[in-house]
Amino acid sequence: MTRTWRWACVVGLLGVGLGAASDGEAPQEGPVAFVEITDKLRAAVDRGLERLAAMQAADGSYGHDRYGRHVGITALACLAFMADGHLPHRGTYGPQVAKGLSFILDSAQESGLIAADTSHGPMYGHGFATLFLGEVYGMTAERRLRETLVKAVRLIVLNQNREGGWRYHPIPIDADISVTICQIMALRSARNAGISVPSETIDRAVSYVRRCQNGSDGGFRYRLGGGNSAFPRSAAGVASLYYAGVYQDEALNKGLEYLLRQKSGASGRQFGHYFYGHYYAVQAMFLAGGRYWAEWFPWVRKEMLARQTAQGQWTSSHGDHYGTAMALLILQVPNRLLPIFQR
Repeated sequence: MTRTWRWACVVGLLGVGLGAASDGEAPQEGPVAFVEITDKLRAAVDRGLERLAAMQAADGSYGHDRYGRHVGITALACLAFMADGHLPHRGTYGPQVAKGLSFILDSAQESGLIAADTSHGPMYGHGFATLFLGEVYGMTAERRLRETLVKAVRLIVLNQNREGGWRYHPIPIDADISVTICQIMALRSARNAGISVPSETIDRAVSYVRRCQNGSDGGFRYRLGGGNSAFPRSAAGVASLYYAGVYQDEALNKGLEYLLRQKSGASGRQFGHYFYGHYYAVQAMFLAGGRYWAEWFPWVRKEMLARQTAQGQWTSSHGDHYGTAMALLILQVPNRLLPIFQR
């Protein structure tokens, strides 16, 4: 399949229905497969957003329960508010988004790197922060964001390694699929918002992701040179191809089927990178649509709702700020409010 830089922002029902109902409805055949947004989901999201707002530090940052003042976790938390329709200074949680935005802008360096108290892998945080800026700019056209966003995108483009991927630090030497998906999503968001992104950068990224796929099972390895498939990295691999503009391809079909086969192992135990894997898997299934979405979302919705604490947050080995933001993003994909979640 010819690689193309296709950015479609078509909001569709993808063969599913919207509305409110109780959980436990089985998928059905036909144009309305299942109800996405249930009463239980809505109540859980409301409690989660309220708890997430209370976690924010005075300077607008998140992550300090585990990572200090972290731009990536701050970006994810703000995106969770935006997925419910709150924008800087607009909506109930508009003040939280505005404070988070100010923190991220204040953390931008002259080089374009966005980083604060990052102990490991600044390109993770940079990718999520750039994604957030792209979403805000695309939804509000706030001019003060443009220069920072352009510099952040330029840093990503200049630090792509010769294999076509990215690694922990802004040095184009090594690459892995986990960091690479963060940069691909950031570039997709920026391009959607009107920022120039070289097509050759995406073509090389697609080539890298393809070479990370294991032909034996359709899953994805962490890096080139061998290695086993695993659920989190495979979810990232499938999402990478979608966000790079590949919508119909045998690599996608094999990757999606691999993820479906991993459902039993992705439930009931805290495997490594639990929320990270589900964050990308739900996006991959949403973009795939059809039977993939109809089978996946009711299951992952039940999975996330069962893990919410009585206080409203989600506990993660990477901190409750991170776990809560990720769970809220997973549950709110059906809202279709973030441009990045639209095909």
